[in-house]
Amino acid sequence: SAFSFSKKTQRKTPDQFIRRHTGPGGTLRSPTKNETPPEFPDEDVTPIKLQQQRGGKKKFDFPAFMERPNPPNTEFRRFYERGDLPVQIEHGGVHNRIAWKVAIDKLDFHHYLPIFFDGLREVEMPYAFLAEQGVYDMMQVGASKVAPVVPQLIVPIKTALNT
Repeated sequence: SAFSFSKKTQRKTPDQFIRRHTGPGGTLRSPTKNETPPEFPDEDVTPIKLQQQRGGKKKFDFPAFMERPNPPNTEFRRFYERGDLPVQIEHGGVHNRIAWKVAIDKLDFHHYLPIFFDGLREVEMPYAFLAEQGVYDMMQVGASKVAPVVPQLIVPIKTALNT
């Protein structure tokens, strides 16, 4: 039975346990059969400390922990920096809002909505905030104007989902 004392198991020693930062977690590749975890002489030595001791030379390169690069300049960023978008940030006491320079229902949705959807790829502020809040506002106020624009939104949404 599972709870009997007839089968003896050996207790693991501390050097048989997996050490920090040595397992395959967070990687996009599966470990090979011949791959063995590195041996660390004492508990306080980790791959990060080894990297610092070797002068910054990387030994481990886990893609899950790499910094995500900012996408190449989006149409949204280009238009915003040029001053062509009818939005600006209204700095409030508690949180920021978008101040629209033109009434949203008077905007040309065929022109502006794909630009705002393209801005959803942005990771830097204020572009990410403006694009997300702009999409919310335009979808809420101009719900009846969105249906004809859907074919133009396919490409920006697809690229936003690929990032």
